[in-house]
Amino acid sequence: MLQNPGSSTVPTAKFSTLIELLRWRALQHPENLAYKFLVDGKPEGPSLTYAELDGQARAIGAWLQQHTTKGERALLLYPQGLEVIAAFCGCLYSGAIAIPVPPPDGGRMKRTLPRLRSIVQDAQASVVLTTGRILSLLEEVREDFPEFEEMKWLDTEHIDLQLADQWQDPEVNSDNLAYLQYTSGSTSTPKGVMLSYKNLMFHSAYLNKACGYEPDSATVTWMPYFHDYGLVEGLMQPLYNGTPCYVMSPFAFIKQPLRWLEAISHYKATHSQAPNFAYDLCVRRAKPKQLQTLDLSSWRAAGNAAEPINPKVMERFFETFEPCGFRWNTFAPAYGLAEDTLLVSTTPIEEPPVLCVLDAAALEKNRVVPVTKPQEEGVRTLPGCGRLVCDTQVVIADPEKLTKCAPDEVGEIWVKDPSVAQGYWQRPEETKETFQAYLTTGEGPFLRTGDLGFLKDGELFITGRIKDLIIIRGTNHYPQDIEWTVQQVHSALRPDYGAAFSIEAGGEERLVILQEVERRTQDLDYEQALADIRQAVAEEHELHAYAVALVKPGNILKTSSGKIQRRAGKASFLAGELEVIADWSENPTLTAKFRELQGEVDFLAQQVQAIKP
Repeated sequence: MLQNPGSSTVPTAKFSTLIELLRWRALQHPENLAYKFLVDGKPEGPSLTYAELDGQARAIGAWLQQHTTKGERALLLYPQGLEVIAAFCGCLYSGAIAIPVPPPDGGRMKRTLPRLRSIVQDAQASVVLTTGRILSLLEEVREDFPEFEEMKWLDTEHIDLQLADQWQDPEVNSDNLAYLQYTSGSTSTPKGVMLSYKNLMFHSAYLNKACGYEPDSATVTWMPYFHDYGLVEGLMQPLYNGTPCYVMSPFAFIKQPLRWLEAISHYKATHSQAPNFAYDLCVRRAKPKQLQTLDLSSWRAAGNAAEPINPKVMERFFETFEPCGFRWNTFAPAYGLAEDTLLVSTTPIEEPPVLCVLDAAALEKNRVVPVTKPQEEGVRTLPGCGRLVCDTQVVIADPEKLTKCAPDEVGEIWVKDPSVAQGYWQRPEETKETFQAYLTTGEGPFLRTGDLGFLKDGELFITGRIKDLIIIRGTNHYPQDIEWTVQQVHSALRPDYGAAFSIEAGGEERLVILQEVERRTQDLDYEQALADIRQAVAEEHELHAYAVALVKPGNILKTSSGKIQRRAGKASFLAGELEVIADWSENPTLTAKFRELQGEVDFLAQQVQAIKP
């Protein structure tokens, strides 16, 4: 049961869909603030009350009911803002299946369109909800995108709000699909995770309890709406709780990271989430003058998930912002995935993050051996990702033997819970493989996450992804650890923009490292940096690099949530498609071949440029 500010108890248990809950809020508390958009991260901006959101959702829902049939897929193409929230709710109100996807980027159209096309084709989407600006952007590529011609288009900024009177209850039940959450594609082509109304409502109830939301809570979010972290906890959870949500654009955050913290300070927010890199960026961009005006004492849960968590980043953030009222106990490391709606585990409110110091050599052999002295050599500090959310069940399984691992062993994380999605859209084989796993004992079905980890004293620890694991001479190495080591070598090496992977050379797996260099770097001796990287990796990980390449910014690709696309980096490396500043290889032939391929790419680019009108 949830207390709404200034109201009686909200009987959330009786609502089976978000439609019912939002309709109730619009009738009971029409003037309460639901969302406010912070233009460029500043306090000024448009807002939506529950009544206004309900009115817009009913108008959009009525339009969809007139132009589509129940269950059709509707693409949401928006900049971050209030429009996409209304459009998402409008889809729910109509019975259409929403598909939140990244909007096309005018400057990177060629890079963003292929993924958009694959989603449209996979989902067989029949309608697009968007804005006039994005419509004009897409006009430029309509000829190259024949699927667009078959789709219906709606600019929701100019929807006739009188259509709201024509809206009819779609009469969906909790098992109907609410939306498709397309995976970010860090290890494979995007797949549509099928989330039902029950998944969303059930998980929201979980988050309400596990994340410590209260009647006086307030959320600030800049996480993209097309990512599960941004959509579920960033945008939908405040609607479930009936607490205000202040929304920023991800671009506003990247441009001026401290605007995020200023918004938390200004609105006395209690909950806000971000990946590891965001906390690191705030530390790097913080100026003493900005710190003087920040008050982060209201922040109760600083969620940290969606990418590997670096405990050193947490420590630096705490040291930097403790004078502003930020407490170590505010950190709430978590772990989740779209296939489980959102979170599998999270750190309970007001409890300190858990750090576990392990024997690194043992960990490489999938054994969990705690070390009592963190300062010793050959250790690895792992941040815990919290305790299991409410009644979520997790088994640590041997991914090949399909048996439970011993308590001191690393294995694949398997999940069982009503929050687990129905499967992947139109992919029965992959659905069976991922969502219908059974132990040899017959226990199941479980969701196979593809992530490796272990449970210790009730805390879930993540060691890495199975598909990203680097196995050299029978020993496991986690790429994020190697990448973090590399980025400590020199300040000119861009944090969170490196990729470590293995290639086959001479009949064995060998290590390759790609690392972006900061723009306008003048004090970096490239040859010395390459040598220092090799030495640091050898000393820290007992690994000899086969090849190291320093590349220009923009060469290390990431998913929408900030995960490194290591397989894409490997493909670009082998194809000679990287913009290399300096490189080194144990095999001079490889380096020569790479440079030859790079020369061919540069030559072709010049030829194309020359024939442009």
